[in-house]
Amino acid sequence: MNTFSASVSLRSAFKRYGGITALDGVSLEIPQGEFFGLLGPNGAGKSTMMSLLAGLRTPDSGEARIFGRRAGDPRARSELGLVPQGLALYPDLTAAENLEIFGGLCGLGRAARRTRTAELLEAVQLSDRRDSLVRTFSGGMMRRLNLAAALLHRPRLLLCDEPTVGVDPHSRNEIFEFLQGLNREGVTIVYTTHYLEEASRLCSRIGIIDHGKILALGTLDELLQGLPFDEEIRFPSTAATAGLCAELAGSGELATRDGLHRFRPHPGFRTSAFYLAAERLALPPRLFASERPTLEAVFLQLTGKNLRE
Repeated sequence: MNTFSASVSLRSAFKRYGGITALDGVSLEIPQGEFFGLLGPNGAGKSTMMSLLAGLRTPDSGEARIFGRRAGDPRARSELGLVPQGLALYPDLTAAENLEIFGGLCGLGRAARRTRTAELLEAVQLSDRRDSLVRTFSGGMMRRLNLAAALLHRPRLLLCDEPTVGVDPHSRNEIFEFLQGLNREGVTIVYTTHYLEEASRLCSRIGIIDHGKILALGTLDELLQGLPFDEEIRFPSTAATAGLCAELAGSGELATRDGLHRFRPHPGFRTSAFYLAAERLALPPRLFASERPTLEAVFLQLTGKNLRE
């Protein structure tokens, strides 16, 4: 891809904090108009990458570019909006006052600030609370206002660093629909999340990062094709199923978490052989659920971790 056709370009980006390597030679290009998801456990390097793209930090070596310009260049900053992981709002001001302040920081004139404030409060369904103090808002309302603040200057790139933390399901869906609408209008979105279902639902392409390295990159289907198994059989971890686990030894991967076994057959192992073994042990079919692999399986296969570790 031509760097100048990309919204985001990272080339061999390294970032260290003392003896800790937060980004380890990351190279990545995100074309204009993509909804890109970045997944990784805590400390994987997600927030460091977002801070480099936003121009809040500089790489120790390598480069980060936004629409062909060095990240941190004023012209690059004018093209992006940042939705930080922590709320960046003034709780003792009203929703409208918050947006007008941020509009001023973006360089908007008084008339433009008023127009954009009204437009965005309508867009995030907060028009009826425009004159309410932010400290009276629910978590979901604050998150929606935080999102509106990043859009006042009509950026072409939106960086969202876990924008739904602490948000109820209804508000999460409202945020999803709003972001999908922006993306349809051509806004490039880079989205970090701890929720696998969010990435599966929203993102056209997903990167998985751990220890500062991109471990996998592609569409959900491409990531699933990289797994060494085509399905996963789940069943409870009990004394009754211990014999079945012994019979499965060598036939596939058997992982146990939260009181549930997950069996992933090796290539060539017939699923029918699994159910014949269960039948010999008089285990009822209702104990078993067969599922196609999910993004969770990809993540665990690559990192060996639960996403929230």
